[in-house]
Amino acid sequence: MHTNRFNRRPSRPSGSAPLTFSPGARSGGFRPGGGGGSRGGGGRGGAPRNFSRGPMVGQFIHPSKFVNKAVITEEVEHFVPEHKFDDFAIDARLKASVIAKGYATPTPIQDKSIPHILKGQDLVGIANTGTGKTAAFLIPLINKVLQNPTKEQVLIIVPTRELAIQIDTEFKAFAKGMKMFSVCCVGGMSIGKQIGALKYHNNFVIGTPGRLKDLIDRKILKPVNFKTIVLDEADRMLDMGFVADMRFVMSLMPKDRHTLFFSATITSEVERLIKEFLKEPVRISVKTGDTSKNVDQDVVKVALGKNKFDVLHDLLSQKDFSRVLIFGRTKHGVEKLSQMLLQKGLKVESIHGNKNHGKRQQALRSFKEGTVQVLVATDVAARGLDIPDVTHVINFDIPATYDDYVHRIGRTGRGDKKGKALTFL
Repeated sequence: MHTNRFNRRPSRPSGSAPLTFSPGARSGGFRPGGGGGSRGGGGRGGAPRNFSRGPMVGQFIHPSKFVNKAVITEEVEHFVPEHKFDDFAIDARLKASVIAKGYATPTPIQDKSIPHILKGQDLVGIANTGTGKTAAFLIPLINKVLQNPTKEQVLIIVPTRELAIQIDTEFKAFAKGMKMFSVCCVGGMSIGKQIGALKYHNNFVIGTPGRLKDLIDRKILKPVNFKTIVLDEADRMLDMGFVADMRFVMSLMPKDRHTLFFSATITSEVERLIKEFLKEPVRISVKTGDTSKNVDQDVVKVALGKNKFDVLHDLLSQKDFSRVLIFGRTKHGVEKLSQMLLQKGLKVESIHGNKNHGKRQQALRSFKEGTVQVLVATDVAARGLDIPDVTHVINFDIPATYDDYVHRIGRTGRGDKKGKALTFL
C-alpha cells in the first residue's frame, strides 16, 4: 500500500501511476491511471481488466477532500448538554424505557430538537450522520402519541427500506409494553402483509416514498389521517428522485400538521422543499463540518505494476481491519468483488439492488453480529444505517458526489468512537 497526503495539489509518489484530473463537472471526479477515460479499469494501477468499474459519472471531487486526520478527542470542544433525558417533560413510561436503553445524556441534535418537537413546532434538523437523529424525533413523537393513542398517527418517510426497518426496530424498543403499534411499508416485501397490517390502527407508519404512494393509490393508506409527518434523510430522497412522490403524499395531508424535516446536508433544492412543506420551522444545526471529526480519512494510491484488488486484499489481512464496509459503484461490480474476496478465504457478504429483501437483511445481520468481517455494498448502505463498530470504510470505487462520500464514511466513527476511511485512487 502506498498512502499519500494531499495538501494544495496531489503529489505523485515514486513508482506510481500518474493521476489525470479532468476539469469541470463532466469528468465525474478524476481518472486514476492516466489516459483517455474509463476503459473498464484495465489501465495501470487499476483493477483487473475483467473487473468492470463502469463509467465515471458525477461531479468533480478533488482528492484533497478524501484526506482529513481525525481530531483527538481531548482537543475537541466538549459538548455540554442543556438537559438530561430525565429532564424532558415526557411520559414516565417512556422516560423509563429511554433510560433502560442506556440513554442518559442527549446528543447535540437530541438536546436541541426534543424540546421544540414536544411543543409541536415544525423543525428542520441538520446534523452529521451518526449523531442520533432517529431518537431525536422518535422520543418526543412517542410521547405525543401516548397523550392521545387512539387518534394520533405519525407518518415517517425515508429513502431506503433498510433505514425504514431500522427506525421501526428502534421505535419498537422505545415503545415496548406501551400498547403502541407500527407498520413498515417498503418495497421488496409482501405488499399483501402490509395491506393486512394497515387495516388495523397503527400509531406509526414508516415507509419509502414509492411503496407509500402505491398504498395510497390503492386507497389503503390515507394521509389525511396523519397530522404528524417526518421526512428523514430528505436530501437523499431528492438524490434518489423521490421528490414527486414526496409532494404527492404531502399534498394529501392536512394543512394543519406537524412537520419534521431531517437532513445531513442543505442544498438549494432542499431549501425549496423546506419552504414548501414547513411553516415557520425552528432550525437546529449541530453540524461541525461535512465529515465527522472522529474519522481519519486518507487515500490509497496504487503503485505502478500493482493490482488494485491485491492491494485491497493486503489491507484486509491486517489485524485492525476487523469490521470493514467496502463501497463499489455498481451492483455487478459489488457482487463480483465480494465473490473474489470470498475466493481468497475472507468472510464476506454483499448488499445491492439485485439482492432481494431477505438476503439483504441477512447480510446486514451477519455483518452487525460479526459473523462476517467484510460487507461490500453499493450506496444503498450509505444512508442512515447504524452499523455498530465499523472499523474501516473503504471506497474501492470513487463516489459519484461528495455528499455520497460524506454519507459513506459516516458509517464509521459513529458517536464518540474512532474510525478510518480510505479511498482508492
